[in-house]
Amino acid sequence: MPPPLSAGLLLHRAGRDGGREVLLVHPGGPFWRGRDAGAWQLPKGMVEPGEDVEAAALREFAEETGHAPSGTPVSLGEVRQAGGKRVAAFALAGDFDPARLRSNTVTLEWPRGSGRALTFPEVDAAAWFALPRAREMILPSQLPLLDRFAMLPDAA
Repeated sequence: MPPPLSAGLLLHRAGRDGGREVLLVHPGGPFWRGRDAGAWQLPKGMVEPGEDVEAAALREFAEETGHAPSGTPVSLGEVRQAGGKRVAAFALAGDFDPARLRSNTVTLEWPRGSGRALTFPEVDAAAWFALPRAREMILPSQLPLLDRFAMLPDAA
């Protein structure tokens, strides 16, 4: 059985210094609380059976941020995360105000083994990062996606 497949979207815009900025999100919930550098990610989530991967990336972005971007995404290929999950990613030019973040929620047992079900936002923060800073902040297994983005003609 192949590892699970997630799809994500790397929203990007022109930065103040003339370079590109990318939007990353910080995962919510107790596992990520207190983690910063190396914890930020592309908004992403599971591809449903029979779902187009690009459509899944757009859907997941909207679910995790509350914003439905428009345009034609460009494939950044796939990476495999440390836990084995595959992530197919796409880049899309656009804008989003992180103050308008409205994430979906996830319910899980916390603390583990307690029998208590608590609800957490799937994403608890979003922020724009210039590419050098994004390289420091992103989950290490997703770093190749930033490298591929930086090689795109409109990323300079």
